[in-house]
Parts: sequence; structure tokens; C-alpha cells
Amino acid sequence: QVQLVESGGGLVQPGGSLRLSCAASGRIFGIYAMGWYRQAPGNQRELVAIITSGSSTNYGEFVKGRLTISRDNTKNTVDLQMNSLKPEETAVYYCNTVSKTDRYGTWDTYWGQGTQVTVSS
Repeated sequence: QVQLVESGGGLVQPGGSLRLSCAASGRIFGIYAMGWYRQAPGNQRELVAIITSGSSTNYGEFVKGRLTISRDNTKNTVDLQMNSLKPEETAVYYCNTVSKTDRYGTWDTYWGQGTQVTVSS
């Protein structure tokens, strides 16, 4: 199994910045991708940003250059720098990974417990 632990959520004023971090641990043979999703009350979970082991990135359409995802393959960590945050971005942010636990296993998806981000004055 792979465990994901998120940190860095909290309360921030509109226009402010926040940095989320996530560390993967456990039985990890390989990690294909790590990323972030978010879910606001009453909404579906949506992609924020994802980065592959080869450093290819994909961002949600709303990002518009305000968010940057980065990854440390040696430490199995992924960070999300969020700038110019808006109140409508208040949500629970979930760390996600697509990983293998052994050489002959399948690529499986794992989720963290989520960290609350609240954008409010």
C-alpha cells in the first residue's frame, strides 16, 4: 500500500498564496504521476494539477498560470504553489498518485485524506 500525507492547507485571504505539500510512503516500487485534485461542497472532484515522473504537467483550465506544481522524485514528494487565490477556490485539496507496489503489479491510484483550503477575508 501507498500512503499519502498532505500538509500546508489553511486560511488565506483573497489574492494570497499558499503552498501545499504531499509525501508518499509505504511500499513503493515506482511512481508514474503525482498530483492534486480539489472538491468543494456540492461539487465533483476536479483536477488541479498533475506531474509525471518525466516532469510533464497538466493543469486544470481554471489555473491560468497562477499555480505551479513541482515534484522531487528522490523524496516522493509533490508541492503545489498557489498564488492569487480566489474565494471560489475554497475546497478540500487531495493529493493523488499513480504508483506500483512491485515490479509485476499494476499501476494503481491512491488518495490522501485531504487538506482544507479556505480563501476568505
